[in-house]
Amino acid sequence: MTNPTAIPETASPQVEFISLSHLNPSTELNPLPSRGIDLPYFKKYVRALEESGYDYTLLPYGSNSADSFVLASAVGQLTERLRPIVALRPNTTFPLVAAQKLATLDQLTEGRAVVHLISGGNDAEQARQGDYLPKDRRYARTSEFIDLLRRAWTETSPFSHEGEFYKFDEFGPGFAPYGSTIPISIGGQSDAAFAVGGAKADIFSFWGEPLADLRAEIDRVNGIAAAAGRTDRPRIWVTFRPIIARTDELAWRKAFDYAARIEQTFNAGPARAFLKGAPQNVGSQRALAFAAKSEVYDRALWTRTAAATGGLGASTALVGSPETVAAAILDYVDQGASLVSIRGYDTLADAVDYGRHVLPLVRQEIAHRAATGQRGTLQDAHPGALAPGFDAAALAGVR
Repeated sequence: MTNPTAIPETASPQVEFISLSHLNPSTELNPLPSRGIDLPYFKKYVRALEESGYDYTLLPYGSNSADSFVLASAVGQLTERLRPIVALRPNTTFPLVAAQKLATLDQLTEGRAVVHLISGGNDAEQARQGDYLPKDRRYARTSEFIDLLRRAWTETSPFSHEGEFYKFDEFGPGFAPYGSTIPISIGGQSDAAFAVGGAKADIFSFWGEPLADLRAEIDRVNGIAAAAGRTDRPRIWVTFRPIIARTDELAWRKAFDYAARIEQTFNAGPARAFLKGAPQNVGSQRALAFAAKSEVYDRALWTRTAAATGGLGASTALVGSPETVAAAILDYVDQGASLVSIRGYDTLADAVDYGRHVLPLVRQEIAHRAATGQRGTLQDAHPGALAPGFDAAALAGVR
């Protein structure tokens, strides 16, 4: 008989929280025409993340977005604890220069820098900055990039290199990071992404998927890491867009309203161009396949928001009261996730609400497990969509 208080063997003993830093008040619910930086808003947002207890913030990268390195440096100076994650495409920065910039950031923030490498999942977007490599070769380039980052941080004598993508003579020793190294994160769902991330990444990131599917993907990453001779395993990062309210019923009403507004935004705005045809990246393809199969999975995972955006970016939601969403996050921690990214559709307000109502519940459960060696009652007390007779549409009053 299964012990209901037993902590699953796959569970992570820790969890840290990530959010994404927004530059201005524009959201998918209320898009604004400006793409610039609203400096007072950005300062307020970053400080809110620190005050709300987040551990990291992701500084995203796009061909038409603000520079992630400069933003990360600003985050480092605006906060004392928050760790900036620089999203970086290897095609945009020579690896030795990237190593130098990241080590500089790490020194300025006293060891808080993290880098998330984006190999590129859309040919058209890559071409906007002169990158015409096919996707499988982009991951091969990322693999070589990782090796050179680590050598630049650790070699004590000059070294030369001639690889498939990079060549240089007598570099180094490079500028060292604050500590021994800087964590490197990889994401993606293609075979090439798993091969590189499993063998070389410190962190492997996923979008929110059904629990059983994510567990299979984690096993795949770990298997590749073992085959590569690693004694450690990549930390698992999973991303959601929670929609919370005081009760599950109110949260589902809010979720259906959000989905309708998001659909309107994406059908009428510039993002519509990205929705033409099937997406190239496997992560988006998987998100749309899950959405086509079912709208609701497990305790709180909702896929309609992913369908509404054509699988563009991390867009699966967790829906429910703070207690239900916290319990759902713990379900993913039980599968092995130790980094959980949560960002909302009402960006700043949601970040504050999560910090006030969700993060403490998850951390309370993790502390309880550490102290007692057993699971607490939160997951059993808040079944969400696992409750008998659950019907999201009926609960939301849309039928």
